[in-house]
Amino acid sequence: MLLEPSINTHFSETDTVCVEEKMNGFNVRAILFDGKITAITRGGYVCPYSTEKAGQLLNIDFFNDHPELVLHGEMVGPDNPYVPKKIYDDVDSIDFYVFDMRYKGSGEPLPVYERRKLAEEYGFTQTRLFGEFTKKEAPEKIRAIITELGKIEHEGVVIKDPDMNIPPVKYTCSQSNCADLRHAFRFYNDVGRDYLFSRVVREGFQAFEWKESEEDLKTRCLQLGESILYPMIDAIGEMEKGERVAEEVQIRVSSLDTLFKFKEYLRRQGVEAIFDEPEKVGDEFLIKIRKLNKSTNDKTLSMFKGELW
Repeated sequence: MLLEPSINTHFSETDTVCVEEKMNGFNVRAILFDGKITAITRGGYVCPYSTEKAGQLLNIDFFNDHPELVLHGEMVGPDNPYVPKKIYDDVDSIDFYVFDMRYKGSGEPLPVYERRKLAEEYGFTQTRLFGEFTKKEAPEKIRAIITELGKIEHEGVVIKDPDMNIPPVKYTCSQSNCADLRHAFRFYNDVGRDYLFSRVVREGFQAFEWKESEEDLKTRCLQLGESILYPMIDAIGEMEKGERVAEEVQIRVSSLDTLFKFKEYLRRQGVEAIFDEPEKVGDEFLIKIRKLNKSTNDKTLSMFKGELW
């Protein structure tokens, strides 16, 4: 997207937009079910690990007081089995960042400030609000925010109608796009092509809109190319040595029962994973996991055997 025309067109019915940080983690919905906080993935599955963490991190009073609402949040941090990131200095393990609240059934969202006030009342961690800007000043403000977020490798922003009558729009940092590509091209045959291509296209439009100098443009091109080739070459090299390409993640659980349920959950999702023995850390158990990417492994091995692409 191009910031200025997209904001003017998409938010044509509002005078201002709110800009919040887009966290880099995995998206879950939290509800109260049978008296217990339950975390549901965007795909509609109940994740046992996310459920344990949500139960520890969220105030159950919210769900008792507002049974009509669904809490939407991003779970971020290094103890994350889906999108492990160590870029948030204030998150040692995992945290739940609230970014939305919606009514059950209708899916209607609460306005930004009403939602933020309610989240504060119940002590929830929230995504950062950078401010509310007029549509005229928003592109310049957002570019400045994106530039600073990129320096610390955060993902980007979400642009919202304060009343939430218009669907939000996300805008990401170049560094985040390249980080996604570094991860994805290591598992080049397992990640969808739309996921890969969209991030390359974002770079082109952002570079054009920002009217970068020749030096900055060369830096962007180099960063983009390295994000694509280096991880892929590394993965091929590992396969040549007889190793299997795997994504290394970890979880931290209070109950080994959660670990057993999570193993079964991944199996049902068709994910092949190797779990290390639990390591006792304080009152919890730390478990390292290697998630095998079968399609990339199989495709690379076939190329070594002389098969064509």
